[in-house]
Amino acid sequence: MSSFSEWPLELVVSDVQSLTAQIKAITLRAAGGGSLPVFAAGAHIMVNVAPDGGAVKHRSYSLINSTRQSGQYEIAVKLEAQGGGGSRFMHALQVGDRLKAGLPRNDFGLCDQEHEAVLIAGGIGITPILSMAHALSSSGMPYVLHYASRSPQGMAYKEVVQALCGPRASLYFDEGEPSKGLSVMQVLGEPAARRHVYVCGPRPLIDAVIAAAKALQWPSSHVHFELFGAPASREQDRPCRVVLQRSALTLDVPAGQSILEAMVEAGVDPMFDCGRGECGACAVRVLAGTPEHRDYALSDSDREEDRLMCVCVSRARSDELVLDA
Repeated sequence: MSSFSEWPLELVVSDVQSLTAQIKAITLRAAGGGSLPVFAAGAHIMVNVAPDGGAVKHRSYSLINSTRQSGQYEIAVKLEAQGGGGSRFMHALQVGDRLKAGLPRNDFGLCDQEHEAVLIAGGIGITPILSMAHALSSSGMPYVLHYASRSPQGMAYKEVVQALCGPRASLYFDEGEPSKGLSVMQVLGEPAARRHVYVCGPRPLIDAVIAAAKALQWPSSHVHFELFGAPASREQDRPCRVVLQRSALTLDVPAGQSILEAMVEAGVDPMFDCGRGECGACAVRVLAGTPEHRDYALSDSDREEDRLMCVCVSRARSDELVLDA
């Protein structure tokens, strides 16, 4: 998706269910009736969460029902008290409300070769992982699922996971004590030629799995991940000045605003998708200045030789950046 202005799908809310005190399941159908574009496990849709004026905002939600697509999309949304308002908008939806959304996109799909899957989910990160578990169960592919939450009461789809996966599922409740949670090193184990890990959840879980996989010498191509939850707070970031050379614009980006958001606000039409530094769609070339890289998408070569940075999450170490945008 190239800009906030492209919303090809008009959806209507057909059902809302509370899964936990903070998580709601929302079912969406085509507003005009008929079918919706199909998708594979791991896919998401981008939803316009500010349709009534003001700055356009978007949020991405994983599609859960990959193996039972019947003219509807199923998503689940966790209420983020410290978020930017997207989850509050989604939690206020009622049956009959309409939404605009992008087409399904999949940056977190299952490997298309026969393999053994290690699925790891933290909190609301269960949504794409559950879709994968359904697909793997249907195909007969071997897998295990490790699902962590603070408490049984806060674990969405707990009964569904247990019924679907049976002994292949391990549930963890740390009650705020990390020592009681899952051991990433133990869960991963030694790498194998046909073993892949898929992890979705908050940033600390992603970082822990990536670090453990590296220490255990897993091939990076066998480690698949997607971040979930509200973006990290940016209030402590210092302001920076960003010069967009091709657009002939200079932006003063305050703390609490991303460079991508500042570009959109200024009327620039940047490429982007996830907004979390995972996909690399928003990467631009740095002509001058020193960026502070916070993404998961770019390689060391991308950063050092090609001088790229992801403007959705990365910022400036220097007082000024000059970008080829």
